[in-house]
Amino acid sequence: MPSGTKFVITVNPKLPSRLERLEELANDLWYSWDRDTRTLFSRLDPKLWQGVEHNPKAFLKRVDESILLKATEDQSFLSKYNNILANYDSYCYELPQRENAYALQATDQIAYFCFEFGFHESLPIYSGGLGILAGDHCKAASDLRLPFVAVGLLYRQGYFFQTIDNQGVQQVTYSDSDFEDLPVTPVLQDDGSEIRIGVALPQRKVICKIWQVKIGHVRLYLLDTDLPENSSQDRLITHHLYGGDKTMRIEQEIVLGIGGVRALLAIGVKPTIWHINEGHAAFMILERIRQLVQQGQRFSSALEAVAVNTVFTTHTAVPAGHDHFSKAMINDYFEAFIHDLKTNHEKFMALGDASEDADFNMTALAMRGSRMHNGVSKIHGDVSANICQDIWPQLKPEENPITYVTNGVHVPTFLATEWSDLFDRYLGHEWRSKLGETEYWSRIHEIPDHLFWSTRQTLKSHMLYGLRARLTEQNFRNHGSGAHLDRLLKYTDPINPNILILGFARRFATYKRATLLFKDLDWLRKVILDQDHPVLLVFAGKAHPADKPGQDLIKHISEISHLPEFEGRILLIEGYDLRLARRLVAGVDVWLNNPVFPLEASGTSGMKAGINGALNLSILDGWWGEGYDGRNGWAIKPGAENMDPELRDLEESRAFYEILQDQVIPLFYNRSNLGFSSEWVKMAKHSMVTLLPRYSATRMVEEYTNKFYQKASNNYSLYAKNNFENANIVADWKATVRELWPGVKLRQLEIPGKNADFGTTLHIKVAVQLNGLKPDDVVVELLLCRQFKKVKLNKFNHFKFSNIGVEESGEYLFELNLKPELCGRQIYYVRVYPHHQLLSHPLEMGMMVWL
Repeated sequence: MPSGTKFVITVNPKLPSRLERLEELANDLWYSWDRDTRTLFSRLDPKLWQGVEHNPKAFLKRVDESILLKATEDQSFLSKYNNILANYDSYCYELPQRENAYALQATDQIAYFCFEFGFHESLPIYSGGLGILAGDHCKAASDLRLPFVAVGLLYRQGYFFQTIDNQGVQQVTYSDSDFEDLPVTPVLQDDGSEIRIGVALPQRKVICKIWQVKIGHVRLYLLDTDLPENSSQDRLITHHLYGGDKTMRIEQEIVLGIGGVRALLAIGVKPTIWHINEGHAAFMILERIRQLVQQGQRFSSALEAVAVNTVFTTHTAVPAGHDHFSKAMINDYFEAFIHDLKTNHEKFMALGDASEDADFNMTALAMRGSRMHNGVSKIHGDVSANICQDIWPQLKPEENPITYVTNGVHVPTFLATEWSDLFDRYLGHEWRSKLGETEYWSRIHEIPDHLFWSTRQTLKSHMLYGLRARLTEQNFRNHGSGAHLDRLLKYTDPINPNILILGFARRFATYKRATLLFKDLDWLRKVILDQDHPVLLVFAGKAHPADKPGQDLIKHISEISHLPEFEGRILLIEGYDLRLARRLVAGVDVWLNNPVFPLEASGTSGMKAGINGALNLSILDGWWGEGYDGRNGWAIKPGAENMDPELRDLEESRAFYEILQDQVIPLFYNRSNLGFSSEWVKMAKHSMVTLLPRYSATRMVEEYTNKFYQKASNNYSLYAKNNFENANIVADWKATVRELWPGVKLRQLEIPGKNADFGTTLHIKVAVQLNGLKPDDVVVELLLCRQFKKVKLNKFNHFKFSNIGVEESGEYLFELNLKPELCGRQIYYVRVYPHHQLLSHPLEMGMMVWL
């Protein structure tokens, strides 16, 4: 190397006027789900396209100008370019087909906060499932033309790049992004200057720059502290995704939550609906309360006004997974903020109280600062209700306000092009606007079996080409021999892709049990080494750099894959990213998922595989617990939660072996003279028919809109009118109830006997000591249900008592005349709980007295 100073200059080509809109396409993440656009860039210079990691903006800065000039004379290229622009303009400017489908008000604006966003590998500000889900949410919101903005952080270093050495040790490499290469632009004032906002941290103020990302109709605003105005310490706040210590994490979350709210205000965006996607952004609640207090509202009424239009989605299935900070740390960062809120230290800290945790809990803050809360699958909704039950201390978990919206995937992003072309031919081009119409998708059965199978084989072949390229690079870097590479690639034959391929690709965390199939190696040998019915097992995924047990899983898989009999049969692919994920979910035959029940909040990789014609074999957890219908894949019933872990793993691994050996492999290889199994194709078609419309992100966002966004908008309008009159009424009423509720008592006066004839009216009377509350402040009700071994309270029928007067003792009398509609043994309960017509949920107070 020369001893002198190295200088760098980048010579950027000039876009010919005929191709000037390439820059517009490169700055809209619409390209992340429009493969034709990405192919257009690749066509100009395939080698450069690979070199810039499929990043259109970086590509246009580096492509040789002579190539661009040549393209202006290439009629085939220009024709494709014009078609893409026509499709893009149609997407951007045509009115939605269902513009009146949602009862949102004309002034409504949804603001969606998340710690990470995964749209495409060209914007590396994501690590895994949470980010991909957030990206799909934004894409579906764009498709539905919702008034929607998102807020996050612009990390200089995204998640790490992974390599795996010969010993199976994960190697971690980070690289700094050049923001000029990313599809981001600074948000500017009217005078052309950049918008900056400030966020207070202990003894200092951090300045944040705001960047904008275009995702079709949606805008994502990203905050960046890597500025000369900030100290070297504060410039690092937005440097590294999921890096650093507790101090770094709380500062990132303050910038996201508090800074994000201030950023929207500075830009001029006025949300009426706020969505917190996981607890990282929950500090936004505090900033919004502060702004209302500055406008003259009390802390208590401001909290009600903020909570009533806030949606909180939790993705965590274990209490330890929720972010929390010591109260001493919270006090250090929020001492002045508490003063601005005009409340006391005790009330402020109570917002983050959680049972068995002395720390300030971000999930607890998000729950108390919102009125609509959900898990991300039916099972996870129940799990979350149990985890957070102390927020509503006198309610059973099944009755508290936590519900669920099962995750979905953005079909245009993850559905392979080959399927899109086949659907255009047999379903018509309108399929893109009918993603949620279940009956429409039954037409997949009309696709000829041989064409369906041919499409699957084509995708499998594409995947195998990609795997061979990665394995070749992996082997070369690890100084493997050519002979060893031949062994690795023996069964990855893209010309003849007839081997059964099982795929497992996701984050390597211990609860996901990537190595469950290695419980009995002798049995595994019988399953995958059959010469007549060979099986290829493909693993991919990353472990967090701080997760030693997760890295040990990678090492164990590597060790097993190096056993002589398994070489080439078990493949461990490094560098798991969105590009590899798209290949795998489209190419494997069977998608495996082995989580410990009930720790899989949702999972979406199986959905992506399912919409591409792969079949799922999974533990009945997360989304598969509701997606499996007995004919669209295979399922393993999980062991009891209190089962010994070793015994559970043994039993569930045995179930995997048995299903593979007795069902999956025989079905796949039961081939006719046409070269494929018609019964396999039948099951794969049924899987697509049942999963694609039900687990699309379009369905998911429509459900959020119908279930939460409309309600949030309507309730906020109700609370905010007349200078937040109703927010004040609710705050005062709640304060009164909290003070008086300990004195509320329920006493029986008249109850029916143990037997009654059908058609008889039962007369029930109770007395309630309301301790100063009014009869209108409560609901007295009877819950009735046929007696079964185990019936949850949310399955009971409800019958409301009427107030008929007051006794001299001050007790209020309530009565109910009930005529049971069913015969047989029935059980009933009588209870009283606080009620106000302005509450978002009837049991919002979490208070209950039972007879």
